Amino acid sequence: MLRKNKGFTLIELMIVVAIIGIMAAIAIPNFISYMCKSKQSEAKTNLGAISTSQEAYAAETNTYSTSFTTIGFVTKGSPRYTYTIDTANSTAFRGIATSTAINGTANDQWSMNEQRALVKVDDGCI
Repeated sequence: MLRKNKGFTLIELMIVVAIIGIMAAIAIPNFISYMCKSKQSEAKTNLGAISTSQEAYAAETNTYSTSFTTIGFVTKGSPRYTYTIDTANSTAFRGIATSTAINGTANDQWSMNEQRALVKVDDGCI
C-alpha cells in the first residue's frame, strides 16, 4: 500500500521565500519614506508655532526675540529635532527658525523664512 506524503517540497518553500523577498523589497523603501515624512511633520509644525509665537510677541513689543522662553515656545515630549532662531532684530526676521534632526534621519534640516514659507535646507529623506 502506498503512503501519501504530506508537506511541502523544497521547491515550493523556495518559491514562497522568493515571493516574500520581492514583496519586502518593494514595501520596505515605501515604509521608510512614510516614516521619514511623518517625522518631518514635527519640524514643520513646530516651526509654524515658533513663527506664530514670534509674530504675537512682535505685535505686543514691536521687536523680535531670539529666545524661546521670551516668546513662550516650549516643545512637548521628546522632540526629534533641535530648534534655533537664527537671527532676529527689531524690524524683521532673517531666517526665523531652523530645525535639525537629533537622531534617526541624518542631515534633515528645515527652515522657515520671514514669509512663513518652509524651506528644505537638507532633506535626509531619499
